[in-house]
Amino acid sequence: MKATHVTFEQGTSPARRWATRLAAGVALAAGLFAATGQAASAAPLRIGYSDWPGWVAWQVAIDKGWFKEAGLDVKFDWFDYAASMDAFAANKLDAVLVTNGDALTMGANGAKNVMALITDYSNGNDMVIAKPPARKIQDLKGKKIGVEFGVVDHLLLLDALQRAGMKEGDVTLVNAKTTETPQVLASSDVAAIAAWQPNAGEAQRAVPGARPVFTSADEPGLIYDVLAVNPVSLAAHKADYKKLAKVWYRVVHYIEDPATQGDAVKIMSARVGLTPAQYLPLLKGTKLLTLPEAQQAYVKADGFKSLYGSSHAADAFNVKYQVYKTSQDVGAYVDPSITSALK
Repeated sequence: MKATHVTFEQGTSPARRWATRLAAGVALAAGLFAATGQAASAAPLRIGYSDWPGWVAWQVAIDKGWFKEAGLDVKFDWFDYAASMDAFAANKLDAVLVTNGDALTMGANGAKNVMALITDYSNGNDMVIAKPPARKIQDLKGKKIGVEFGVVDHLLLLDALQRAGMKEGDVTLVNAKTTETPQVLASSDVAAIAAWQPNAGEAQRAVPGARPVFTSADEPGLIYDVLAVNPVSLAAHKADYKKLAKVWYRVVHYIEDPATQGDAVKIMSARVGLTPAQYLPLLKGTKLLTLPEAQQAYVKADGFKSLYGSSHAADAFNVKYQVYKTSQDVGAYVDPSITSALK
């Protein structure tokens, strides 16, 4: 994972992966959320956010002063994605914005958390890009596919194969860093790559005729993005987190309303150094959840329409590909109380 922030314009990504820096030899200390209450007692609430549209969306509330209007003392700290998880694990944050799979990974390595708010799910920003003449997943049978092992688009690719009636053994997976997938597709003998934006778009532009043959829009809910909260902080500041959630749904409405979307995109794109025209397609590949949609996703069920079902799939993937060793109790990570209390 990258240790410094870079923007979409620079051709990298928020590294939305489930392997933490523990895999690179940086251990997350256990017991960081012991009953000292240090993080929970801090004022203001400190939340880590990074470069993903469902999280950059919070910039609207920051710039508009909506937290102050809500009577909420909160500070959003901007990080590279991996660094935000490190800060949460080091007890420097009350909450952090991550994928549901990474919430499990943090907890498995000692940074206990609960998913107290669902912000969005990937709705097209994660893709399998194939060279011509391939036009569908089945055309990749017997071919090589470049993907970074153990990260979110590895799971996306496995899901794509399964939906196409294929097995992992029907293709040859080649381990490739996500940031290098555009070059891999252009210069090697792979027939396709799996990557997230903007790398997926760069790969498509690098090879004439390359096209998406599967995206996260084909499997809504495979990749949820959440606010992972220190349980001690949540218990001590539940009223504040309810205020935070209300502000979030104000943000969602502002972004989705055609009358105000232009202003919202201007704010979001400025945060990451892009023009609104460059940023809008990235936003469109992210499904921001309304309150009713989030409440439905918190219903305990199998399958990707439920945060529970999606997280069970993420947990199974994490264990199989040795992101962590022991299967996690998904139910202990999911806390619908904030969302269910809103109307």
